[in-house]
Amino acid sequence: MGRAYEVRKASIQKTGAMKAKLYSMYSREIYEAAKKSGTNLDANVALKRLVEKARKEQVPFDIINRAIEKVNSGANESYETVRYEIFGPRGSTLIVDCLTDNVNRTLSYVRPVLNKNNGKMGVSGSVTHMYEHLCIVRFKGLTEETVLDALINNEVDVVDIEVDNDNITIYGEPQDLYKIKEVINSLLPNIEFEVDEIAMIPKMTVTLEGEDLENFKRMYQMLDEIEDVKDIYQNVANVSD
Repeated sequence: MGRAYEVRKASIQKTGAMKAKLYSMYSREIYEAAKKSGTNLDANVALKRLVEKARKEQVPFDIINRAIEKVNSGANESYETVRYEIFGPRGSTLIVDCLTDNVNRTLSYVRPVLNKNNGKMGVSGSVTHMYEHLCIVRFKGLTEETVLDALINNEVDVVDIEVDNDNITIYGEPQDLYKIKEVINSLLPNIEFEVDEIAMIPKMTVTLEGEDLENFKRMYQMLDEIEDVKDIYQNVANVSD
């Protein structure tokens, strides 16, 4: 279906200030997951997945361990998930997910970015209905036929499968992420998943030009630099050009 996974999410660069942001965000997420459902990785699937992702992103062990130990030590920090739905120029949209301990502070960072780049805040649901909430698993080393047969035999439903050269990308419902991974692992133990995400994927993309594209790129970058911003999903196909 051409869901264009590559354009849906702002990737956090692993250099300088953005590396510090990456570490800080994982620390918050790991702390929240451990606080909610316990610090035992075997018993807390959400925490285990976050730790696996953090290690894949080369987050140091001590940062991961400190976040978990804060829960064991009785620390009582509180973070809230906030979503902003944004309209940009010429049919462009963004979904900005934040994890913050101060919603008013986060909003005070986001609003000026929109004002400077012709962005407009939408109400809840005004943008999300144009996106699909799916899990995405991408890997190499198997054939499409083998994968499909295994998924069917294990009664795992998927939304779509895309094949691009040696890459196979599976799209499924968010709650089926681990089922899909378990099936693939049973076929190819210790497989390295190139993508292992739950994401908002645009149903349709737009292409911007000239000043509209420059405004969008600037808005995208400025939002991505805000410390409280965790993920950005957007629908501009040529944002990386």
